[in-house]
Parts: sequence; C-alpha cells; structure tokens
Amino acid sequence: MSRIRPNILSLLVVLLSITVVAPAFAGDVNSKAGTSAFPFLKIPVGARAVAMGGAFTGLANDESSLYYNPAGIVGLGQHRYILGYLNYFVDMQSGFAGYVREVKRDYYLAGYASYLNYGEFIEADEFGQVTGDFSGGDLLLAVTGAMQYNHSFAFGATMKFIYESLQDYSSTGFAIDLGAKYSSDRKRYNAGIAIQNIGKQLSALGEEKYRLPLTFRGGGAVVPKGLPMTISADLIVPVDNDPVIALGGEYFEFKPVYLRMGWNSFGTNFRADDSDDKWAGLSFGVGFDVKKMQISYVFSPVAELGENQRITLNGSF
Repeated sequence: MSRIRPNILSLLVVLLSITVVAPAFAGDVNSKAGTSAFPFLKIPVGARAVAMGGAFTGLANDESSLYYNPAGIVGLGQHRYILGYLNYFVDMQSGFAGYVREVKRDYYLAGYASYLNYGEFIEADEFGQVTGDFSGGDLLLAVTGAMQYNHSFAFGATMKFIYESLQDYSSTGFAIDLGAKYSSDRKRYNAGIAIQNIGKQLSALGEEKYRLPLTFRGGGAVVPKGLPMTISADLIVPVDNDPVIALGGEYFEFKPVYLRMGWNSFGTNFRADDSDDKWAGLSFGVGFDVKKMQISYVFSPVAELGENQRITLNGSF
C-alpha cells in the first residue's frame, strides 16, 4: 500500500493541474466558440458512455475508451470490437467502428473509424433558382496503442487522420490523443486523464486554416462498497468553449441488464434564451448482455433541437 499511495497522490495532482491550468490555456473561451476545425471530433461515442453523461475518462473500461481515453483499452482482452450508430440532428447521421487486440502481454493495438454524414442540401444559384442538391461529411481513421506500465497505471496514444468534404471542397488534418489511467487493486477506484486532438489542419475548405478542437479531460470513477453501481465524474476543458462537467451512474444489480443515467453541463447550450426545457443535458440508457456481446441504447433530450438516440454493440469474438 505504501507504494501505491504516492502514485494516487501524483495522479490527483495532475488532475488538479488540469482544472487550474487548462482553463487559463483556453483563455476567453466563449469568444472562441465555433472557431475550431472538424467540430465532429467533439461528438462523443458509445451508448454506454453517453448514457453516463460522457463521464468516462477515468472509468474507461470498454471499447469506447478509444475515444475518451486510449489507455482504457488495456485489459479488454484478445479480440474486441465496437459498432455504433447515432441518429443525430435533422438528417445527420454518425457511426463508429473499432477493433482492439492484445498483441502481446500488457501491450494492446487498436484501429477505429468514425463518420458524420451531413445529409442532403438544396443547391441554388444567386437568383434563388434550385439547381440541384449536394452533401458533405467527415471521416476519421485512427490507430491506437496502449500498454500496462505497472500494476496500477496504463498509458495510451492515438494517431488520427481526418478528412472533411463539402460539395466539391475538402479538408484534411492530423491529430494525436494521449491518455493515462490509474486502477486500484480491485478496480473499485479508477482515475484518468487525456488530451484530445493535438494536431493541425493540413488543408482547408477555403483559404484560412483553423486550429483543431484541443480538449483536456480528467475524471474518476468509484464502485461504492456494498452498492451494485458505478459512479463517475469528468471535468472536460475544450480550448474553444467553456469547461464542461459530466456526471454518470450505472446500476448493475439486475445483470445482465444495466440501467444508466447521466448529466452533462454542455446540454444547457442547446436551450434557447426563453426555453423552459429542464431535460437538456440529461441522458438515460440501458444495456443488455447477450452471450459475448453487450447491446446498449441511450436517449438524450436536446431541448429545442429534439433528441438524440444512439445504439452500440460491443463484445468479443
């Protein structure tokens, strides 16, 4: 125990540093909202994680860790997969697919892809005459590596290639994610940190290039003694917006059925000034174990924009 406690203290110091230093790095974040390239990189993945409010940086114990904290793929097993679909706003649709493999003891390799389809748009000339239609979308291809450093700590990194198209125009970018995770002996306590989208836009849709949506994340999770549930919390600090608080819980008393609920403070951004919507930011989900697979579903109200519905399949083969 004496050797573990200093490690816990070190990680807590780092988490505290994120809460203090990252907002200062972000500066006047409100004035920078919407100024980053490839905003689809901020769309969270995994119905389980989203149902828990996106508070997954510290918990990071399934395949959706590929998005939240690459260190979390350590210990998942030999052959793991994740497939996800999101019915997003208006006609937009998004998907995510990933594969994780233990290449040798304590070393893991993974690959994943995600996309966002914008749907169809009407094309018109300068006189308002309809001349046809057009579409656009985003694509991400990524490779992740992770290792178990010692009994308590794991580290991971992801390299990402980004492509965006709109009508006859396109843009590309490159980014790196870094993550670390601490787990206690019986995995009742977990904590993690991650930095997402360290990189640059290589080519732009127009003449001006924009920075990527760099994001700092820190969080933790606990399984309270004697309670069949997991509670998690994250602090998320993007450089192009206000800091976000995420809270989540998963109740597993009724295995193979899991009940999930979460709250994310970013949801308040979807409310109009005169909105009386009280549900934006909340999420509700359920999961089912079916043989070697888990099926997860989440419903997320988004104020005047409607709601998001997402389903994810993950497991082993």
